[in-house]
Amino acid sequence: MTTTGHPTSPSPRSRPAPRSRPRLTRNVAPGVHRLEHAHVNLYLIDDRRLAAHPYRYRHERSRLLYPVAHPRCVPVIGAMTRAGALRVKGVPFTETVPESGTLDVPGRPQVVRTPGHTDGHIGLHLPERDALLTGDALVTLDPYTGLVGPQIVAGAATSDSSTALRSLDALAATGARIVLPGHGEPLRTGIRAAVEAARAAGAH
Repeated sequence: MTTTGHPTSPSPRSRPAPRSRPRLTRNVAPGVHRLEHAHVNLYLIDDRRLAAHPYRYRHERSRLLYPVAHPRCVPVIGAMTRAGALRVKGVPFTETVPESGTLDVPGRPQVVRTPGHTDGHIGLHLPERDALLTGDALVTLDPYTGLVGPQIVAGAATSDSSTALRSLDALAATGARIVLPGHGEPLRTGIRAAVEAARAAGAH
């Protein structure tokens, strides 16, 4: 698994991983958008520019208004800022990830195309582990509202919420039992239930 997170986030190697949590044994370092808490960083060709400039992607709504409208997000944003969220550096190179199929790395994750959060966003399905890394296509904590539970990310950090909601179908199609989101706690109640909850929550 590619270790990313924020500059001062604890490395996943610094603490034991639960035995039930799937792991990759080699870095996968091309892909989509930062999966902050899952510690994965991938970039598709549609998001190649984000490798050098991680925060330069379109978003539907101004981020400045969210702390006023959603004060519960302030501690979350504060924690991310202290962990170095505003100091994330890009990388000068990329490697194209296919829009579908299996990556030739240990664990052999399957690419799940999930545009919406960014144009080239993907998830990674690990069938042998019955697990799905959803990235920011589906989270269980929205940093911009502070709301907990399965949902897409708020318009403050989503390129197209309508597309993001449609991309939930691709996640549900995997049928994975373990859900590893980009923000928030993992779920072991299945991706289909999580997708139903995210659809009910809708855009915000």
